[in-house]
Formats: sequence, structure tokens, C-alpha cells
Amino acid sequence: MRRSQSRESSEVENEMEDREVHVNGLCMKTSEVEAKLDEGNIQEAESSLREGLSLNFEEARALLGRLEYQRGNLEGALRVFDGIDLQAAIQRLQPSLTEKPSSNRRKSSRGTESVHAVSQHAASLVLEAIFLKAKSLQKLGRVPEAAQECKSVLDAVERIFNNGIPDAIVDNKLQETVSKAVELLPELWKHAGCYQEAMAAYRRALLSQWNLGNECCARVQKGFALFLLYSGVEAGAPSLAVQIDGSYVPRNNLEEAILLLMILLRKCYLGKIKWDHSVMEHFSFALSLCGQTSVLAKQLEEVLPGVMHRCDRWNTLALSYSAAGQNQAALNLLRKSLHKHEKPNDLLALLVAAKICSEDAILASEGVQYARRAIENAQGTDLHLKGVGLCMLGLCLGRQAKTASSDQERCYLQSEALKSLEEATTYERDNPDLIFELGIQYAEHQNSNAALRCAKQFIDATGGSVQKGWRLLALVLSAQQKYSEAEVVTDAAIDETAKWEQGALLRMKAKLKISQSLPMEAGETYKLLLALVQAQRKSFGPLRSLSQVEDDKVSEFEVWQGLANLYSSLSHWRDAEICLEKARALRQYSAATLHTEGVMNEARGQIQEAFATHCNVLPLDPTYVPCKVAVGALLWKMGSKSLPVARSFLSDALKLEPTNRSAWYYLGMVHRDDGRVADASDCFQAASMLEESDPIESFTSIT
Repeated sequence: MRRSQSRESSEVENEMEDREVHVNGLCMKTSEVEAKLDEGNIQEAESSLREGLSLNFEEARALLGRLEYQRGNLEGALRVFDGIDLQAAIQRLQPSLTEKPSSNRRKSSRGTESVHAVSQHAASLVLEAIFLKAKSLQKLGRVPEAAQECKSVLDAVERIFNNGIPDAIVDNKLQETVSKAVELLPELWKHAGCYQEAMAAYRRALLSQWNLGNECCARVQKGFALFLLYSGVEAGAPSLAVQIDGSYVPRNNLEEAILLLMILLRKCYLGKIKWDHSVMEHFSFALSLCGQTSVLAKQLEEVLPGVMHRCDRWNTLALSYSAAGQNQAALNLLRKSLHKHEKPNDLLALLVAAKICSEDAILASEGVQYARRAIENAQGTDLHLKGVGLCMLGLCLGRQAKTASSDQERCYLQSEALKSLEEATTYERDNPDLIFELGIQYAEHQNSNAALRCAKQFIDATGGSVQKGWRLLALVLSAQQKYSEAEVVTDAAIDETAKWEQGALLRMKAKLKISQSLPMEAGETYKLLLALVQAQRKSFGPLRSLSQVEDDKVSEFEVWQGLANLYSSLSHWRDAEICLEKARALRQYSAATLHTEGVMNEARGQIQEAFATHCNVLPLDPTYVPCKVAVGALLWKMGSKSLPVARSFLSDALKLEPTNRSAWYYLGMVHRDDGRVADASDCFQAASMLEESDPIESFTSIT
């Protein structure tokens, strides 16, 4: 052991003895200088360097400080660096560096160039010394002082090179020092807690002519973008002095960060810098914050083949398209990614595919397969995602139940959906979204007490900040016929909700007023809702995007339709017709509008017109349940010859909406008149049970 230690120490000594310094075409070994430094004789070490390498005072001090820094003696390096008069050195160097070489005589030109090179080398030594002083202070924990020293390096460079650092003739060592200082300064200000100074340093780095290399510039741009995204410090727009007329000026941190990240991605595409996958991740996060995932999809499509794994690109594109509302395009990409020859067991892709399928009854059975595969693959470190897979399975089974061909199959699927969601809670006990989905399933199973408990848990978990929790609570209370309590909940939710997002709550409040036989108050609420949606439409203007239209919880068409239904129930036919005309102007072919017109005709005794109007809806929307029920009811009223056809319409309506109370009631009447007393009794019992648990809106209207 001792032999090995002595061998290592001798190797270090040999290395120290072999080290040399090359300056001004002269060479000198550092062993003698370092020995004097070890003895504390800084002046003697300085004299040795000045004599051996023909250096002035500042250059010798700079070289001594570098030696101390390289040896790890930071305190000693600081003592040496403190003796350098930076301002005096800059004043001496500035004239020789800014002097242009003469072009008249070759001989004088060569002489000037040599003087210029010597001056650059001297500047390089002095500026490197100040940079190493900043690094020493940083390592010793004196960060604010380090930032000031680093800033002085860049200030000196700007004074020496008034027109920016020249591209071709600059000394490599000088350029390296400047590049390092440009990168280090904003980091020092951040560590010192001086965030506005850090912002200024980043902008100075990117706007000044530092002759930075592509990779160095990219690192600065990335650092600035991340600081803008995650620091929580508002930067504000760049100063007017650096703004160019007609150029785009970012309005906030997010816009400026996105702009920087787009520049970085463009450099990657052009091959100027190496591909950095984290840039795409930060870019995805930034665009998701402002809902512009379609822009992200476009950027992903521009990535050259081979840069990203194709499955990774498909999956990220699928997320982008799904967030932009293009679920079919997203699912097609995921199908490619999950192909047996690609990555069929990619857990995240399986979960995203299941989530997309859970929103469409036609795709629900496909989503069940994805969810089950995800559950099987949620092992080891991914075990925590098993709860998410069970949640997706429950959602897909619940959606699949809506298209079941028989009551038996529907009950089985609903039961399995509930079991999956309940099992998911063992893995995701504190997941508010899971609690909410479980509440919806309980509500659709007429288990109002359990649904009420889930709604309250969701509100507690989210602090009442998510509107859908309040809406679920109000709907469950309305299903329990507790309309006044539901209205209190709705009013509380309105007080906690921003004005622009109150539409769905005001619509619920209007329907609660109708349920409490308060039509005049319902009309006033609808008028408030109408004013809100019209103000929203005017605020967005004609350039409102499709995604913004889809995000509106209540449309102006719905308000006019609701007012038409209200006035129709009050037999105010003229007012109802005016509202219907307003609704038709917004949506010319609507099943809901035609249905209301048919109800009005029937109420006024115009049975044939009502029947024709309801029948006209079915080619327009064969799945519109209210019109199927209305046609079945009218056929029942026409007499015994029409009972088979009426039964067919009402049965079709119940296949589409098993909880439709009116369909069960009229089907019971058909069975009674047809002599099927037992079947009629079952239908009446179902209608009675549903009447006691019928919410003012469908629970699916929340999701």
C-alpha cells in the first residue's frame, strides 16, 4: 500500500515538473514558480515569470492566478487575482486592439498584425484571470461577488471591441473565455437570487455580438427558455432599444420561451446543433400550457426520420392530436405504434388509446382490449399505473354498455365497469378524477347515496376549484328531488366560478327553477345565460377557432332552445316561435328544434302536423330519443292498429336510453292496451322508479 502511494505521489511530482507555460514565443517550466508560491513568495514568483517570459505586471499576475487555480488553491488564486488592475490593463490594450492594420505597405501591415496578435494574447490572459477569479468565488460560495466579476469580463470585452468580437482574427483562447463568461453570468445571477439581473444577462448574451458558436448559443437559449418557463418570474418584453420595427415581440414569458424553443428546434432540423430530446419535451409542455398542441404536431412532423424513434414520434403526435380534439387521427397513430411489429406493449400508448376509445361508444370495445393489455403490462416499476388501467377499463365498459344489444348484456357491462372502478380506487385512493368517474357510475346505477358521497369527496379533494364536482353534486341532489338544496349548491358554485365559465351552472339553475314550478325565475336565469353567451361570442369575434367553439359549455343555440321549451310549456306560443326562429338561424337542421315544434303542434291539437314533424327528425338523427318516444306515444294514441309500431319505436328508444322514464311509461300503456298486463306492470314500475331518481340533466352532460 505504501509503495502504491509513493508511486502515485512521485507521478504527480513528475507531472508538476513537466508542466510548461508558453507565452510570447517563450517557454518556461512551472516547477520553480510553483515552489515559490508554495513558500508564499508571490512577488518572487511574479518576477520569475516576468523575466522568463517577458510579461508585464498584469500578465504575470494572471498567469500566476491560473496556476494557483489549476492546483486547486482557490484562496491563493484569489490573493493573486486581487492584485490585478483590470481597468488599467483594458486602457492599455484597447488602442492596440481597435487599431486597424494598414493596407498601404505589406511590411507595416505585418508589423501591425503581430502587435495586434500580442495585444489579443495579453487581453486573453487578463480576461481569463478575471473569469477564473469569478469561478473561484463561485466555488467558495461567494456567488454575488462571482457574478460581479463575471460581468466585469463582459463589460471589458465590450469596451475593448466596440463593434463586437471579430470573427476571423480573434484569439481562440480569448473567444473561449468570452463564451464561458456569457454562459456563466446568468447562472450566477440565478444562484444569487437576482432574477431580474439573470434576465438581463440572458438577453445581453443573445443580443450582443459575442461571436458565440452554435452549441454555446444553443445552450444559452435553452437556459433562458427554461428560466422563462419554470422560474415564476415575469420577464416583461425586451427593451425598446433592441426591438426592430415590424418584428414580433413576445408579450409574456410563455411566448418568449416558445419562440426560443422553436429557434432551437429549427437549428436541430438544419443540422447546426445536435438533437436534444429534452428541447422537444419542454416545447411540448409550453404549448400544452396555452392549448396550442396543433402547433406541436406540426413541429413533430418536421422532425427528420432517424432523429426520434418512430413509435415515440407517433405517440407524441397522438397526444398532440388528441388534445387538439382530433381523436380519430390520434387513435390511428396509436394503432400503428401498438402494432405487433412495433411496440405492442407500450404501457402509456395503451392507456392513451383506451382513454380515447372511452369517449366513443362505437370504439369502446376496442378500448376494453387496450385497457386489459395495459393492466397486464403494469408490473414492477409501472405497478402504480395499474390503477389507471383499471379506471380506463371501467370507463370503456361503461361506454360499451350504452350500445349493448340486450338488457342482460347492459347490466353485466355496467356491473363490470363499476367493479373495475372500485378496484382502481385501491391503487389510486387519492385520485380526484377517479373518484369523480366512480360517482358518475354510481349515479347512473341509481345509487344516489354513493354518488353523493363521491361528489363531496371530489369537491374536498379539489378544494371546490373544479366546476364538474359542483355540477355532479347538484345533479345527484336533483335526482333525489331535493331541488332547493341543488339550487343552493349551484349558487355556491356560481360564486366560486369566473364569469366566463358560469354558462353550464346558469343552465342548471334555470332547469332547477322549472322543476320547482318557478317559470318566471327560470326565464330570468335564461336571459342572464343568453347575455353571457352572446358576450362570449362577441369577445372572441369572427376569428374564433373550432377548438374554442367546442370548449364552450353552453352555446347560444341551446339557450334559445331552452327558452322555446319554457315558453311552450307555458303555452306562450308566440314567444316560443320567436325563440325557435332564433335557434334555427344558428342551426338550421336540428333534431331538438323540430322536436320542440312537434310538441307545440301536439299541445295546440295539431296531431297530424306534430306526427309529421317528429317523423322528419328521424332521417335527420335516427338516434334522437325524445322524437322516438314522441312518435311512439302518438301512435299509441291513434288506436290499437298502431300499437305494434308504437311498441317498436319505444323499444328502440329504450335501447338507446334505458333510463328514459317517458319511454317506459308509454311502453307500459302500449302493453296494457295490448293485453300484456304483466309487462305493463313492469314498465310502470320502472317508470315510477326512474321518476324518483330522474336528474334535471343527464349525468353524461358533465363529462
